[in-house]
Amino acid sequence: MKIITANQIKETIGYSASPTSWFEVTQEQINNFADSTHDHQFIHCDPVAAAESPFGTTIAHGFLTLSMIAHFAKEFSVLVEGTTMGINYGFDKIRFLSPVKVGSKIRANASVKDITYKKTGQVLIKYDVSIEIENDPNPALVAEWLGMVYYS
Repeated sequence: MKIITANQIKETIGYSASPTSWFEVTQEQINNFADSTHDHQFIHCDPVAAAESPFGTTIAHGFLTLSMIAHFAKEFSVLVEGTTMGINYGFDKIRFLSPVKVGSKIRANASVKDITYKKTGQVLIKYDVSIEIENDPNPALVAEWLGMVYYS
């Protein structure tokens, strides 16, 4: 996480954070996500049936991988001194490029693409984020993620 002053906000455009820590995606996590979303497609939840698929094993839901951005943001975000709250504001673009097989390790790479001042003490930060899969040349996903920061 990069901590800046309010005067440094615009200077963060182009800032690239270090890659985050690796996170292993487990079958238990995939199953819990399936329970939460009611998406129990065999490719996610049935290791026997998924073994016969082109992937050879179960894969994480694309939306599960996408939701991990919130976890990784603790490491790559820009934090303005005096921040009272940060919220997920949405996405401008999301592309799912490679499946995340169970047992894979993923991490995020992120950079600040743009800054938009909204109101006094409120700034919208657009990040370019890619979720990397360990030992895979292709990312699991790329996204333009928006985070609203409230600061005093």
